[in-house]
Amino acid sequence: MPKGGRKGSYKGRARTYTSPEEIDAQMKAEKERKKQEQEAEEAGGAAQNDTAEEKLPASGSEDSDDEHSDRRRAGMEGLIEIENPNRVAQKCKKVTQIELDEPQQLSRREREEIEKQKAKERYMKMHLAGKTDQAKADLARLAIIKKQREDAARKKEEEKKAKDAAAAARGMKSLSMK
Repeated sequence: MPKGGRKGSYKGRARTYTSPEEIDAQMKAEKERKKQEQEAEEAGGAAQNDTAEEKLPASGSEDSDDEHSDRRRAGMEGLIEIENPNRVAQKCKKVTQIELDEPQQLSRREREEIEKQKAKERYMKMHLAGKTDQAKADLARLAIIKKQREDAARKKEEEKKAKDAAAAARGMKSLSMK
């Protein structure tokens, strides 16, 4: 069951409905008001056209000043006149005005990042040339591994030759026994 039971709205008020006669009366009054506004605009529009034609021969600089003042007075600026010394007007630069010759000022982080990259590149060049301590240690380790592999290959070759010689010796014994 809804709040308040059968008493009606829970907000405590009885609902009121507008009768159809009242709605029709309101609609007629609104239509008449709109007609009067349109007639006033048509009469005022003709008068405005006459005044606009009179302003055409006047100099264009006055019109442009009026436009700029209208733009400046938009919003709250039109109501309150305040000079803010901290406000800097945005200046639009054309492409021809931008100077590309002067070096760009880099931030500290950007400079440090560039220095890191250059240092890394220098280190890699020295490493590839074998001039760093790490490169020398790597080359020494590689030389030891290479030597061990050569020794292992030589030893394997000797064992293979010894096996072949033993197999050949057995083969001779088996032939001589027959």
